[in-house]
Amino acid sequence: MKSQGSSSDKNCKVSFRKKLLIIDSNLEVKDVERLKFLCIGLVPNKKLERSSSASDVFEHLLAEDLLSEGDSFFLAELLYIIRQKKLLQYLNYTKEEVEQLLPIRISLFRNLLYELSQSIDSENLKEMIFLLNDSLPKTEMTSLSFLALLEKQDKIDEDNLTCLEDLCKVVVPKLLRNIEKYKREKAAQLVTPPVDKEAELLCQGEEELVSQTDIKTFLEALPQEESWQNKHARSNGNRATNGAPSLVSRGMQGASANTLNSETSTKCAPTYRMDRDHRGLCVIVNNHSFISLGDRRGTHKDAEILRGVFQWLGFTVHIYNDVTKVEMEEVLQKQKCNPAHADGDCFVFCILTHGEYGAVYSSDEALIPIREITSHFTALQCPGLAEKPKLFFIQACQGEKIQPSKSIEADALNPEQAPTSLQDSIPVEADFLLGLATVPGYVSFRHVEEGSWYIQSLCNHLKVLVPRREDILSILTAVNDDVSRRVDKQGTKKQMPQPAFTLRKKLVFPVPLDALSL
Repeated sequence: MKSQGSSSDKNCKVSFRKKLLIIDSNLEVKDVERLKFLCIGLVPNKKLERSSSASDVFEHLLAEDLLSEGDSFFLAELLYIIRQKKLLQYLNYTKEEVEQLLPIRISLFRNLLYELSQSIDSENLKEMIFLLNDSLPKTEMTSLSFLALLEKQDKIDEDNLTCLEDLCKVVVPKLLRNIEKYKREKAAQLVTPPVDKEAELLCQGEEELVSQTDIKTFLEALPQEESWQNKHARSNGNRATNGAPSLVSRGMQGASANTLNSETSTKCAPTYRMDRDHRGLCVIVNNHSFISLGDRRGTHKDAEILRGVFQWLGFTVHIYNDVTKVEMEEVLQKQKCNPAHADGDCFVFCILTHGEYGAVYSSDEALIPIREITSHFTALQCPGLAEKPKLFFIQACQGEKIQPSKSIEADALNPEQAPTSLQDSIPVEADFLLGLATVPGYVSFRHVEEGSWYIQSLCNHLKVLVPRREDILSILTAVNDDVSRRVDKQGTKKQMPQPAFTLRKKLVFPVPLDALSL
């Protein structure tokens, strides 16, 4: 039976590649250029530059886990955009299906540039090149290569279109409407992303630890992309998809997180690649001492167990103690540019400190928004981590302080300060996971000798469930269940962790060969 299954899988792959060759034979040189342009930011530029055919591009998409026989929608999206809709049949999609699910991967910015390129004719292009003549190489360019060069020279990006607007005002004023439309859509995407209604339904009918408003606010931290991916997953039937459940784990007292996980997980979902040269980097920021705030006694226990567990999982671990605001920026810049990301599978960033709603404190008591930290590792800022899972675990309070007992302390400060929105906590793109020790508006607890409830539970569940090949979301749901059942000695203090994520696939860590000794 095993050999028959292997043979069937091989036949399936061969059949899929045959379809890709048929698609390749129907595409012209200009179509290949369009495909390469649309893949900027998703496939390394050097690989795209060396691609001379559509099949070369397909190989890169396969290597980057953007395309597979089980999930070909990204290629369908590309073909639809470049107006090769007749070729969708080879991927078992109809034009109507693709229209219903768009957009999935192509960003608003990339789509804008592509639309503009199709409206810039040869005369318009000559005039634009003339206006920027001193800063451009003396080579022949198409409208696509011209826009790609402006982007490469940092003359334009998703937040800065001034140069492009100036060119359009002089040469093609009508295109200013496209740019204004893009700005409106981008603002709407950031401010009012859609809320997953299925998650809201799961939150009804039980005693709440947080309000429905708090849960909705936290759900809105998930980007618009994720909701489209889930729509793709639901509409695609038995087709394997890259959409992970867009759910924030339950924030209700006594709720069974395992029930939530069993109801929402997709057993046949694809998994992130975990077979590169090394697992990746794990950064731990461990703040114990502050200028005027209380010492975080017991935090060394969290740092020690995090280091042990992630080294066991194959990560290279770096610990930074008592990090100031300036030092934090240095750490972020160093890790953002770390060349080791290129050969790694994953990235983990842990922060142990005091905090407030949507932000954490440096050791010199500067309040740093979580968004400011995570935004350093987007595909644009850190290409080596593009399409790879990026996990952030935060042991810090997200709300008002509760009077602690003798052996239990809270990582909360300044409850009177107005909270910031958690919409800004996760970058607006896929492959991020943010694990907070507590839900919005509540404290997290740390034992002065044994460490924090959340980090200790997280590490203990990783030790137990990774060997059982459980995925990270299943593990975090088990952590929720465990922490939610804990109380202090007086039975008056409880805690509920809160993950939010835009993961597209299951994240399953390979089982380490060596036993863990802590």
